[in-house]
Amino acid sequence: MTPQKGTESSNALVRAFQGAIIKPFQESRGEIKHVVWPSRPEVIRLTIVVVVLSATLSLVLFTSDSIYTWLLLQLQDIVQRAM
Repeated sequence: MTPQKGTESSNALVRAFQGAIIKPFQESRGEIKHVVWPSRPEVIRLTIVVVVLSATLSLVLFTSDSIYTWLLLQLQDIVQRAM
């Protein structure tokens, strides 16, 4: 005889599976219903902010890297002339 839906199983393995695997998924599904999703204009605005900040940071890192590379090449040239 199979247990009806919603009743506890007498099999310990089945109960452990339901508690450890299935229950977190059910709880996550319930939490997703409470999420307040951003509006389309808000998503677009935040996407633009992320793109602009990423481009700015990339430019800063590129500039820093170029300056350090140039300085090291100048230092290397000075050391080679001194030898």
